[in-house]
Amino acid sequence: MRGGFSFLQNQTGFPFRIGRGIFILASDSGVSMAAKSRNRVLDYTVYLVVRMLVCVLQAMPMSWAFACAEGLARLAYRVDRRHRAVAAENLRHAFPELAHNEAAIDQLVRGCYRHVCTLAVELVLIPRKLHLENWRRYASLVNGGPQLEGLLSPRPLLIVTAHFGNWEMAGYALGAVGFRTYAIARVLDNPYLERFLLQFRQKTGQTIIAKKDDFDRLTNVLQSGGKVATLADQDAGPRGVFVDFFGRSASAHKAVALMAIEFDAPMVVIGVPRVGYPMRYEIICEDRIDPRDYASRGDAVKAITQRYHAALERLIRRHPEQYFWLHRRWKSQPAARKARRDATQAA
Repeated sequence: MRGGFSFLQNQTGFPFRIGRGIFILASDSGVSMAAKSRNRVLDYTVYLVVRMLVCVLQAMPMSWAFACAEGLARLAYRVDRRHRAVAAENLRHAFPELAHNEAAIDQLVRGCYRHVCTLAVELVLIPRKLHLENWRRYASLVNGGPQLEGLLSPRPLLIVTAHFGNWEMAGYALGAVGFRTYAIARVLDNPYLERFLLQFRQKTGQTIIAKKDDFDRLTNVLQSGGKVATLADQDAGPRGVFVDFFGRSASAHKAVALMAIEFDAPMVVIGVPRVGYPMRYEIICEDRIDPRDYASRGDAVKAITQRYHAALERLIRRHPEQYFWLHRRWKSQPAARKARRDATQAA
């Protein structure tokens, strides 16, 4: 390993250190890392309700389960005004040709809610439906050569994706066919739900690395040539690297590119869009990025980050209703950071 690699925690995020540089990988929630007291009775009650719903959905015919998802999507669209407005605003910026076509924007927002609710039902059904013997019924590889090459290579591999399509499907399917992979994920606040979700995610051999705690394990996995998946489309706050994403500046975590450079780990940028019903997906390898190609560039971190965002954007544009437009991906902007810096200097 060429430089020192360590993660440290504080209340603002995760300082990611390589060599002498300190970079922040902000937490998902943006709240203090200090432990918060939990109502164990409430947590367990919520867990029991979720388990009951899971049992009911798994006992239903698939057509009934997806009808429930459709009904839930309509309800969520009607009552969730805040996220509905966020999605509409994001879509107007991403597709300026539709900015004055409210009917088209509204159709995409409704499609987003439908996709999210259908995805939730599919996650419940996957453990009962997808197995080693039948995985081709539900998933197929598109341009899978770079992905398979990376999975079979002794070099570590970063599998980069977004909140697009069924991002859980890829890890589950790869585990079902015998590949051992790791995924970086945030631990749920409810410990009972966390254990339940962890059982699903690790059922076929995938190992979950907790985003906030398992830094030594992540280091060891990459040093030993492990294959690690991460969601790379989250707002990184004012200290992120700003790249173009759908024609607008978006703050991205530097850690993904830094890990690729530090551990000599190629990236494969993948998306898992739904292409048919029931539960028919494609696992698409949109791009392969080798950090060795950027070894002589002073802007390697930004260039790599921009490249994988461009690949994610291409995937999303082909199936825009399957992206999670409900989150504030463009929350942090360079102008806001500059304003804060100017105010500090003036003070």
